[in-house]
Amino acid sequence: MYAKKIAALAMASMLVLAGCSSTTEESESNESTTSSSTPKAGGAGGEVGVFTWWADGSEAKGLQALEKMFAEKYPNDTFKNLAVAGGSGSNAKAKLASDLKNGNPPGSFQGHAGAELTDYIDNEQIDAVDEIIKQLGGESVFPKSLTERLTVDGHIYSVPVDIHRANVVWANSALLKKAGVTETPTDVKGWIADMEKVKASGVATPLSIGGTWTQTELFESILAADLGADGYNKLFTPEGAWDSPEVKSAIEDYKKVLTFTNTASDGDDWPAATDMVASGQAAYNVMGDWAVAEFEMKGKKYGTDYTAFAVPGKEIVYDFLADSFTLPTGTKNPEATKDWLRFVGSAEAQESFNQIKGSIPARTDVKPDGFSKYQQDAMKDFKELPIVSSVAHGAAVSLAWSSEVNTAMSKFYQDKNTDNLASALAAAHDKYGK
Repeated sequence: MYAKKIAALAMASMLVLAGCSSTTEESESNESTTSSSTPKAGGAGGEVGVFTWWADGSEAKGLQALEKMFAEKYPNDTFKNLAVAGGSGSNAKAKLASDLKNGNPPGSFQGHAGAELTDYIDNEQIDAVDEIIKQLGGESVFPKSLTERLTVDGHIYSVPVDIHRANVVWANSALLKKAGVTETPTDVKGWIADMEKVKASGVATPLSIGGTWTQTELFESILAADLGADGYNKLFTPEGAWDSPEVKSAIEDYKKVLTFTNTASDGDDWPAATDMVASGQAAYNVMGDWAVAEFEMKGKKYGTDYTAFAVPGKEIVYDFLADSFTLPTGTKNPEATKDWLRFVGSAEAQESFNQIKGSIPARTDVKPDGFSKYQQDAMKDFKELPIVSSVAHGAAVSLAWSSEVNTAMSKFYQDKNTDNLASALAAAHDKYGK
């Protein structure tokens, strides 16, 4: 049962999932598993359909850059863009689930590294890619803190293309100056006090939010800030107490923060909320660092027009997620898929893609030159700060667990009942985290 695998998520800066998918013998005998044979020059040939939720904004531009470079590196292969827009991947995941159930897997699909992939592994819908990771350089180029999060029962099931940080506060510099906010807050309550100053200065929306998943991301950021890395990570062990006084206190902080936000609908996506900060309609927005590219697309300069800091708290943590690509079981052209995986795992592809998307490369051998100041800071932080895994973006919990969290968050947005939210989160943990 994948629930037992997910319990290992809480080890301070580790996500080691214990459990079993197909055996090594079965994996080696499956025709669509990775091969140690030398890749064919120019690619294996044929079509590779790549399924993502990178359909809009900077994400779509990053994917377009990958498509162009892939065509140059693998001219024998034909890339097919299968992107589905909306909801941080929720729409795409729903269609993907239907396609996989009906035996119609794409060439490769995007998945968040970590616990999110356990659902596909348990359902025997993706194959291990250990050999491809070795061909790409293994732990000599991919940091151990990442490969541990990719490993399930000794095998790796996806190739990471980026690393993102979820717990980032983006702030409009002019609005903070107008409100007299001159220093970065040191805890959530200090941040709330700054929101009060911003509100008093005449800004109707101190903090912008989007639909439910953006609220889950905001809540997990406050939870990690209030509890610290060890306290937050412990929540995902069998002993995790989601209805503890500490969690309820964090919920109260989150509830107070919501009093400074705009009214959001469940389907609202992240760009509009981020754009509110860029345009001066809101002072703050908590969003992953894909927001960097959104600001740049609006012509805003980091350090001048806007700034960024981690949600402040007990300690500064790096709320981790990573996009990765899989080798679906039974895909029609597995060798072309392997070409795609080797490509997205390469230093050249990761340099080009991440510079556009605002994330940092999963590989450590990509030089920081050419990346933005924010991205260079993020590279340093990922090496030095305590790491926690994102709930909203599939690093900390399975798809089923994440779905129940989002349902609870959506209900809380309506009733603002702390005890009800804590009970719902505890019930989800008891169901999936034991």
